[in-house]
Amino acid sequence: MPGFGLRVTANGAKTFVFNYRTRTGRQRRIRIGSYPAYTVEAARKVARDHYMAVSAGGDPMADIQGERDAPTVAKLCEFYIEHYLHTKKPAPAKTDRYAIDRIILPRLKHHKLTEIRHSDINRIHRDLTKAGKPYRANRVLALLNAMFGLAIKEGWLEKNPCKGVKKNTETPRERYASPDELIRLLDALAAYPDQSAANAVRLLMLTGARRGEVLSMTWGQINFDKATWTKPSAHTKTERLHHIPLSAPALQLLSEMKEAASDDGNAAYVFPGPGKDGHRVDLKKPWAAICKAAKLTNLRLHDLRHTYASFLVAGGASLPMIGKLLGHTQAATTMRYAHLDVDPLREFTDRVGKIISGTDKADAEIVPMVKSRARK
Repeated sequence: MPGFGLRVTANGAKTFVFNYRTRTGRQRRIRIGSYPAYTVEAARKVARDHYMAVSAGGDPMADIQGERDAPTVAKLCEFYIEHYLHTKKPAPAKTDRYAIDRIILPRLKHHKLTEIRHSDINRIHRDLTKAGKPYRANRVLALLNAMFGLAIKEGWLEKNPCKGVKKNTETPRERYASPDELIRLLDALAAYPDQSAANAVRLLMLTGARRGEVLSMTWGQINFDKATWTKPSAHTKTERLHHIPLSAPALQLLSEMKEAASDDGNAAYVFPGPGKDGHRVDLKKPWAAICKAAKLTNLRLHDLRHTYASFLVAGGASLPMIGKLLGHTQAATTMRYAHLDVDPLREFTDRVGKIISGTDKADAEIVPMVKSRARK
């Protein structure tokens, strides 16, 4: 077998090797294995395979080195974190980082990308689902799909192993606060010691905005003369500038808060906070305490947004108007709302404010937006 030989060192160690020249004339030597772990027959068979590859114009040593240096899942995770994670908003970025550190790396860290199979991805998805985390299983699958898609773009991989893994069926959550629950909620808000947190919840109820949008609200975004709130693109989920009208109760609440606002270093924020952001970043503890006091179960802060939308529907608002007020997350739908004016929406957002504040006596269900001790 041309190129096949046995290398013997000064101390007597014997190693089977295969020598060849590449198409460019470069000499190469491949170490096959040690004797007697490899028999002559076994080593000759390996050398024959290399010889056939060289005869076909290949370079076995380059193939071996390429396989040795092939990117691992750990390298792909590092690449994703360095080049793409910072483009996401804080919440989804935190979710991705958790999935990478706690789920993906512990299972696949040292695996080369070319070694990952459909079954490996399916196993991760199935295990998370069996653990009672079907939604997280879908989020991890989506993250892996995006990461392997990047690997294909970088030329590290030819086929995405996530293709064909079936996602779990997700049922949209539909939880709305009933009028009775709203009354108990308002009572709890009135009695809660931290009225700054209570006012944040009240504004969530009166505007249907997202928690992050309300907590990062600045006084400069509020136009008291025109009764509008301009949400900057950096604070909205759709990353678009969003103008919404404010109902009379919402405007009154903000006016009272403005008068009582202190002139400290974070006075620009409606809900100042001590952290580096300068404003409150969450309402977890206050909301848990308020729900406990109001005897509310399984009600999230985000469900107040759904409740607001339900009042809009009951008031006869069209889907485009509702989408405009809520800042719809679907790009195609958002474009349908982009050309609507603020004024046609004011009637409906005022109606929501009146229903919640109790000033609309024509409604069958009235939820007064007043402190419980002032209600007769």
